[in-house]
Amino acid sequence: MKIKILFFLLIAVIFANKNVSAQKIVTPQNFKLISDVSALDIDTKKVSSIDSLLQAFVDNKKLNCVAAIVAKGGNIVYKKAFGLKDIENQIPATIDDYYALFSQTKAITTVAFMTLVDKGLVSIDDPVSKYFPEIPNLVVTKVNDDGTYETRPVKSPMTFAHLMSHSSGLNAGLVGKIRSKQGEKSDAPAGFGGAIPEKRPNGQHSFGGDYNAKYLEDEMQTLVKYPLGFDPGTEWSYHISTNMLGYMVERISGKPLREYVKETILKPLGMNNTDWYYQPEALARFVKPYNAENGKLNPGSTMYAEGAVSVEQTYCEGALGLNGPIEDYAKFCQMLLNKGEFNGHRILKPETVELMTTINRLPEKNAGGKGFKFGLGFELYNEIKKPVAAVSNTAFAWGGMLGTSYIIDPQNDLIVLYYTNMYKQEPLYPMFLSKVYGLFSH
Repeated sequence: MKIKILFFLLIAVIFANKNVSAQKIVTPQNFKLISDVSALDIDTKKVSSIDSLLQAFVDNKKLNCVAAIVAKGGNIVYKKAFGLKDIENQIPATIDDYYALFSQTKAITTVAFMTLVDKGLVSIDDPVSKYFPEIPNLVVTKVNDDGTYETRPVKSPMTFAHLMSHSSGLNAGLVGKIRSKQGEKSDAPAGFGGAIPEKRPNGQHSFGGDYNAKYLEDEMQTLVKYPLGFDPGTEWSYHISTNMLGYMVERISGKPLREYVKETILKPLGMNNTDWYYQPEALARFVKPYNAENGKLNPGSTMYAEGAVSVEQTYCEGALGLNGPIEDYAKFCQMLLNKGEFNGHRILKPETVELMTTINRLPEKNAGGKGFKFGLGFELYNEIKKPVAAVSNTAFAWGGMLGTSYIIDPQNDLIVLYYTNMYKQEPLYPMFLSKVYGLFSH
């Protein structure tokens, strides 16, 4: 009798463990909008407090408008927009408005590259020169008054991991001085201290680049004529590396970046309104950018939205250029939180997401500042550096220079997105984030 009882207990334990395992691998494939957050043990007064904060940003003329989404376990517990997308015409903001995403493009380009890794077409530790022999293998050591310069060989070759962690050395350090002496314009972004071009560019272009370039390849072929600013892996220099990564996606996949990204990420995830380019009528869906100056909101240049509806639609960067509504990008964030899967489609292997979001690729001391860590495409939060204390050390994040931000926090099973489009604004995001994390504290 005892043996039979032990046998049945053993069978029960086995089935219980199977059920637990099954529960662990179930991930939300679609968002569920929660109308009554109290059912998830969230205090509705805390939700109202977030409403009040975001409305105060608008009322006090710190922002013209803002949109936000918070999802825990795939359940959307906050999804609202406040303010006016166009002050002059008194057009209210909605959750479906289009935002210029700037550097939020980078994570999508990085994921696109990692799909090539998952397919076995390339490794993150491969030298970039294997696929692009012209990539620089010299480091500049001195720039002379006449514009000539001295170099030495790199101590180690540039790899794709260096591109994804912005530690490639491309266009870094003294390279800017070389380009300046050769008569190239400043790399300050248009609208952020850089001059607004007289002729609106087709597409959205990196700062200091050629606004007339028809393809990303044109810019990258120019870039590799210059040496590196430092040895790959020894420093952090932001931005241009992801353009080279985007170009490598094109060379390795054999497809234009836009086509490959839409095919492998945007369409499978249902990000149907996110793109580099649109038809002219889509311009009305864009949030108008402003500057918060001396208690007033002054209109900023609309060149980036206009570039997204230009007649010629060939130039697509890896580092910036995507646009879209906040919920589209939330799907991308949830895919990463789900370890590579959403909307019934697997974009990346779970171990690939881990590889991207848990390993710091930078030296301890770097230009990002004390405690700054970066993986493959994302900043990695840690005990030294995070936007608010409640963010876990498993979280990873980034954003766009025009005011869009997101965070993916595995330990808390949470994604948070906060969107504005402002050239000049106060750092308001941490105030919002603090209240979001307060929703789940008791």
